[in-house]
Amino acid sequence: MRYMATYDLIETMRNTNQWLGASALAMASYPVFSMLPNPALPWMAAWGAVTERTFKRMAVKPDWGIRTHTCEDGKDHLVHVDTVVTKPFGDLIHFRIAGRTPSPRKVLLVAPMSGHYATLLRSTVKSLLVDCEVYITDWHNARDIPVSAGKFDIEDYTLYLVDFMRHLGPDTHVIAVCQPAPLTLAATAYLAEEDPSAQPRSLTLIGGPIDPDATPTDVTDFGRRVTMGQLEETMIQRVGFKYPGVGRMVYPGLLQLSSFMSMNGERHSKAFLDQINRVARGEASDHDAHNRFYDEYLAVMDMTAEFYLSTVERIFKNGEIAKNQFTVKGRRVDIGKITDVAVKTVEGAKDDISAPGQCIAALALCTGLPDSKKASHVEPDAGHYGIFAGKSWRNNIRPLVLDFIDANSSAPMSKGKPANKNAAAK
Repeated sequence: MRYMATYDLIETMRNTNQWLGASALAMASYPVFSMLPNPALPWMAAWGAVTERTFKRMAVKPDWGIRTHTCEDGKDHLVHVDTVVTKPFGDLIHFRIAGRTPSPRKVLLVAPMSGHYATLLRSTVKSLLVDCEVYITDWHNARDIPVSAGKFDIEDYTLYLVDFMRHLGPDTHVIAVCQPAPLTLAATAYLAEEDPSAQPRSLTLIGGPIDPDATPTDVTDFGRRVTMGQLEETMIQRVGFKYPGVGRMVYPGLLQLSSFMSMNGERHSKAFLDQINRVARGEASDHDAHNRFYDEYLAVMDMTAEFYLSTVERIFKNGEIAKNQFTVKGRRVDIGKITDVAVKTVEGAKDDISAPGQCIAALALCTGLPDSKKASHVEPDAGHYGIFAGKSWRNNIRPLVLDFIDANSSAPMSKGKPANKNAAAK
């Protein structure tokens, strides 16, 4: 019960801060105060508005917000978010554009399960919708999953990806962003051995820790410093009575968020202070740059305890993927069995989470794959988020990924440049 009490204490602190912000905003907004102008009151109201919004959005899953898409006919077409496969811990969803002929480029975007919702890839989805039929893994918040649904660790995650790939069929191109890169590689290898006809055409791994020890970062150093016992004692809590997953052991999203924030604490503090001042001066808006970013960044989800602990132990500490020793249900998954699926890695030169060298390690593991089906790209001056969102993704990386997809499709879909012009590093 002490773990449940800790979970409820953190949620209580979030509720309290949200209430304090709302109270400060209401108190400083009394009409009578306008009779006696005081610069402290607008600032207090601004602090309250920013604080209430900040702590409120931590507990809410963001909406996809992709309602229309302008097609080649110049008209806006409605975008329907359809669930095509439903599972207890995550769904496979499809962004169906009404009235548009399905694109021959069928893409499965594997979203990270590392504390944020799949909506973190909203801009990635929007950019791919222009040229692709987009599917994405929509992972569920562990606090909302009843204990009766059972466990969910990295082996279960891998088998979910196997099922999703099987459902979509062999004419699929998979793009894995960050955390799922090693497990997506393992799922592809699993299919190569168990069901070769269901393998995707290509696999693009973006900024993922295939070999965390290849280039150490603060994230990998943390995984080395702490023991599994310390992690289980300090990070794992039991969901309280407020949510359907009451009693489930989880790694709370709010704890993960505090880790994210502490990595760049000074920058985040300045961002919030600047926003308070903008609100006080009447220069902020509901959808300004600050709110667009933090509405997504602060919305966090819980992970099952077994998924978090098995990720740290098996991917980071033991390096099972890096050593090609990963097992599913007691059977080794040999990455060398991948012989037909083209593999491309993408890294950011300034990535401080999965530094250059960690992801490209996948190509060395694909011993059964010819060099003609391997490619890699390091984006100069791009950080972790830049390699799948923002200017670096839109202008440089996305075109390369589409070229890679076209070059490794059953039938070429464009007359673009060869995908493997930036061949894998030897």
